[in-house]
Amino acid sequence: MKAGIVGLPNVGKSTLFNCLSNAKAQSANFPFCTIEPNIGVVNVPDPRLEKLESLVNPERVVPATVEIVDIAGLVKGASKGEGLGNQFLGNIRETDAILHVLRCFEDDNVVHVDGSVDPIRDKETIDMELQLKDLETVEKKLEKVARVAKTGNKDAQKEQLVLQQLKTGLEAGKSIRAIALSDEDREEFVKPLQLITGKPVLYVCNVDEGSAVNGNAYVDKVKAAVADENAEVIVLAVGTEADITELETYEERQMFLDDLGLTEPGSAKLIRSAYSLLNLQTYFTAGVKEVRAWTIPTEASAPQAAGVIHTDFEKGFIRAEVIAYDDYVHYGSEAKVKEAGKMRVEGKEYKVKDGDVMNFRFNV
Repeated sequence: MKAGIVGLPNVGKSTLFNCLSNAKAQSANFPFCTIEPNIGVVNVPDPRLEKLESLVNPERVVPATVEIVDIAGLVKGASKGEGLGNQFLGNIRETDAILHVLRCFEDDNVVHVDGSVDPIRDKETIDMELQLKDLETVEKKLEKVARVAKTGNKDAQKEQLVLQQLKTGLEAGKSIRAIALSDEDREEFVKPLQLITGKPVLYVCNVDEGSAVNGNAYVDKVKAAVADENAEVIVLAVGTEADITELETYEERQMFLDDLGLTEPGSAKLIRSAYSLLNLQTYFTAGVKEVRAWTIPTEASAPQAAGVIHTDFEKGFIRAEVIAYDDYVHYGSEAKVKEAGKMRVEGKEYKVKDGDVMNFRFNV
C-alpha cells in the first residue's frame, strides 16, 4: 500500500520524504528538484510493539511498514501536460492515498512558484489539475457507456447516471471524494476508474518552528477550507523535523522535542495517520524468536490475517488463538494469559481487531 506526497514545487515534499524515510532524496531551493518519484519503505512507530518487546525479549523485532512515494511538484496546466504533468499524474494514480503538503510559513529565502504564500490558492491549483484529469477520464468512460445505454441496457443506464453525477460534480470544482454517492455505486462504478480525487487525503501544513505545536493563521484557513472533505489536517514543521532526524542520539532528539513543547516527532504522527488513511491496522505475533507487527486491512477476517504470514495459513486455516493487547500487557506473558482464561479461540468469521496478539492453527 502506497501513500504519495504531493504539492506544488518547493513546499517541502522532498524534505518531508527524507524525514520519513531517511532515504536522502535530493532537496533544494528550486522547482522540479524531484523528477523521478522517490520511494521509501517507512517503519510505523508503535509503542505497543516496544512494550511487547520488553515483555517477550525476542531475538528480533519487526515493525509494520508503509510505502511513501515522493512525487514531482505539480504546476498549473499539469492536466494538459505542463511541467511534468502527465508523468506526475500517472505517479499519483498508482498510489492508494495522498499526503498533500501545503506551505504555511513565510521565508524570503525559499522561493514560491507563485511568488507569495497562500496555501488555499495552492490547494485549489492542485485540486483543479487533479479534477480536470479525472474529468477527462470520466468523459471518455461516459462516451462509451452512453452508446451501450442507448440500446436499453439497464446496467449501462445505471452506470451512465453515476458517471453523469461525477461529471457534474467535477465541473463544479468538487473532488470525487466529496461527491455524495452510495457505497455500492462507488465500489461498482467509481473504484474501477482509479480516479485521483477519489483517493483519501491527508493535508500536511508545513509550518515554521514556532508554529509546530499550535499551528498559525494559515493552518486555520486550511482547516476551514477542507471542513466538508472528511479529510484530516496535520501540522508539521518539516525543516525542524529534518534537523531532529540529523541528531545522533535519542536523548538529543528528546531534548530538542522538549524545547519545542512536543511529545514525539511530528513525522511519527504523520506515518501513523498515513497508515490509518490507507485503512490499515496491525496485529501482532509474539514469541522468543520474533515479535512482529503485521499489516492488514481494517475489517480483515482471521484467515485473511493468517494469509499475510503465508498463503498456506489462509488456505488451511483451522482457528486463531487471540489475546487482546491490553490483556497481554496486564498479565505479562502468553502463559499467564492462558492461566487467567483470557485467550480466546476464534474461527473463520472473526474480524481481527487492531492490536490483537495472535497464533494460528492450520493444516495443508
